[in-house]
Amino acid sequence: MDFRKAGPEDITELARLASALWNSHTTEELEKELSEILNSGEAAVFVAAGQGPLLGFAQCQLRHDYVEGTSFSPVGYLEGVYVEDACRGMGVARTLLEMCENWARQRGCKEFASDCELDNNGSFQFHIHSGFREANRIICFTKQL
Repeated sequence: MDFRKAGPEDITELARLASALWNSHTTEELEKELSEILNSGEAAVFVAAGQGPLLGFAQCQLRHDYVEGTSFSPVGYLEGVYVEDACRGMGVARTLLEMCENWARQRGCKEFASDCELDNNGSFQFHIHSGFREANRIICFTKQL
């Protein structure tokens, strides 16, 4: 398995993987967003590649606004990580996370953060086993005006 920073040639495959993670977005929306991310100095995407299609990805970025539980700015932030079912439990997500952390460290970050939904136990366990500590739990509200 090969781990590397994603390039423009990966957009279609990245959008396919991203749509499994963020299924409320269309593949076209994700392709556009990922293209912008790949051209940004504030974000990066790393991929796990095999002989055929991509097997996983992790997206990270710099956050300059306050991030819950942190003391410094900017903060490296794991926006999402996804690994195909057949490759889970093999350290793929952990390696992609390490690449994101190194990317953030190289940009002067002293802290790295992430989040997950309250009911996503798999993501919660991944974060805890990857050295994250829980900073807070929140419930977000909206209302129409």
